[in-house]
Amino acid sequence: MKYLYYPGCSLEGTASEYDFSTRAFMSAVGAELVEVTDWTCCGASAAPAINFLLSLVLPARNLALAEKMNQDCDMLVPCSACYLNLKNAEEHAGKNAALLHKINTVLEEDHLVFGNKIRVKHLLEVLSKDIGAEKIRSLVKKTFEGMVIAPYYGCQALRPYIVFDDPEYPQSMEPLIEAIGAKVHRWDMGGKCCGASHTTTKPEVGIELVSAILKKAKGADAIVSVCPMCQMNLEAFQDRVSEYQHEDLHIPVLYLPQLLGLAIGLTDKELRLDSNLSDLNGFLRKSEAAHHGSIHS
Repeated sequence: MKYLYYPGCSLEGTASEYDFSTRAFMSAVGAELVEVTDWTCCGASAAPAINFLLSLVLPARNLALAEKMNQDCDMLVPCSACYLNLKNAEEHAGKNAALLHKINTVLEEDHLVFGNKIRVKHLLEVLSKDIGAEKIRSLVKKTFEGMVIAPYYGCQALRPYIVFDDPEYPQSMEPLIEAIGAKVHRWDMGGKCCGASHTTTKPEVGIELVSAILKKAKGADAIVSVCPMCQMNLEAFQDRVSEYQHEDLHIPVLYLPQLLGLAIGLTDKELRLDSNLSDLNGFLRKSEAAHHGSIHS
């Protein structure tokens, strides 16, 4: 398996642990990631609010660069916001030839041509469909038997394009969690919004949404996510939410490749667990106890 890799801005900064763990896990399962040369920002959430054409040109530039490298490879994207922006360019260009011409008129300044020949895939699609639960199960060295994991998908990996999962009742993480011996926390919050940037721009809205998710996660040993913004909100505001709700709502939050990486024997350092904002110590101790208990049973 070989993929062109678009890390995006967050994974080079606040979500560097997502980048490191993704690279480490994919390498461990035999997949090759080739980073897109000279990639730039996809526009994040700012460009769509400013200019429609700009919001397509920015991701299209990265897709054009990927096409120059290898038109036969899919593009793997871990960040849900980046995935959505790149997918937007792919979808709009595929349905509107005049718009594709406008995009390429702008890209001419950079001597690039966007042919819309690369398929964009979210990391979760790759893990659940291309690699699959059985492959992961075959590589497990450390079981999480008896532990309960809450899968949190967020919005942008699932909406508006229904590609690999049901946005209202997402389930693509469940077989992966079960493959490492853990149980899936049954809840209805997996595809609910975490508030995104409202946690800072409209905190009264954002904190309410984060509170609802953390409250419903009670009973799980950890939440697992696939989005830097979701991860930030669910980790960084636990103190504030606990104070707001007058109850302890602290819970470990890991990226999916971190959790799966632990199961197949990758080290804390390889997965950059020391960069997570939530306290993982209790989770790691319990996972060790669960693993040793399964060995001796």
